Amino acid sequence: MMSVSAREISRGKGILLAFVCLSILGAMPVIANSRPIDFDAHSFALFLSAWQVLFALPLFLGELRSRDRGIFAADLAPQAQRRTLLIILGTGAIFGLSTYVYVLAVEKAGAVGAAIAIQAYPLFAILWETLFLKRRKTAAELGLTCVLIATMVFLLTKGTWRVDAISLWFGFALLIPFLWSIAHVVIKEVLDATPITPAQVTLFRVVTSTVVLAVALVALADTDRLWATAVSIDLQKFAVLMGLVYYLELICWFSAVRHIPVSLASSITVPAPALTMVLAILVLGDRVAPYQVGAIGVVMATIYGLLLAGRRRAVPA
Repeated sequence: MMSVSAREISRGKGILLAFVCLSILGAMPVIANSRPIDFDAHSFALFLSAWQVLFALPLFLGELRSRDRGIFAADLAPQAQRRTLLIILGTGAIFGLSTYVYVLAVEKAGAVGAAIAIQAYPLFAILWETLFLKRRKTAAELGLTCVLIATMVFLLTKGTWRVDAISLWFGFALLIPFLWSIAHVVIKEVLDATPITPAQVTLFRVVTSTVVLAVALVALADTDRLWATAVSIDLQKFAVLMGLVYYLELICWFSAVRHIPVSLASSITVPAPALTMVLAILVLGDRVAPYQVGAIGVVMATIYGLLLAGRRRAVPA
């Protein structure tokens, strides 16, 4: 049985890793928008994914040499291995699309706008839980969900509530949490039902994303321009940086939730848009509208409320 001190150390590790995730999530939109203007969203998404593959390989190969073989365990049936790999490949394709959407949304909706849009993730998670898992929500959860929806509509109309002021790019940015929520629901089931490790999930995900983005880019773009982009050092250094921090965020998140509950890890990362706002002002010179500042506060308070309400519902009376 784990001693009290060991539990405290484990909890401390989880909290520290969650704070690392907070820092990375807050910085990622700013890094994406710091790239040279001639580095288009599709190319950037492709090359940052390719660099993620390289960063993910050492840990993946290290596990294969150890006893923790995960999905390749000898006692796992071949049929179960194939099914799990197919699911991971399918979700990898979704993540490939979401990476492109992320980069383009940050560029068009702004670092702060996209960061706030990503906080709509709980809305989609609640939707999938209600539709597919038949989990009923409490009155408090439903009320807070309505507040979060209203805040997103407020942002969608640029703080005016007028239909003619709708920000299409903010609406486009909402595709990020939509796609993430679908893939995360599926991946969670795989993690719970199989011995696949976070390192394996991450590698399969980024490899599939890279292949999907590469095929699409070759089919749609000028190959000469693609090659020029690939050999540009000025452009690639941002892809390397983005690929590294994105990979570290994935590994830190998976590791954090091994030590602490997902609800606690999620609560720590909630202030990410506020950090993005500060960094966008300092690094990019962005101007943040007053309605965005107010919306960030409402979104953070609402998500904390949803986490608290969900925790209370999970604890038996």
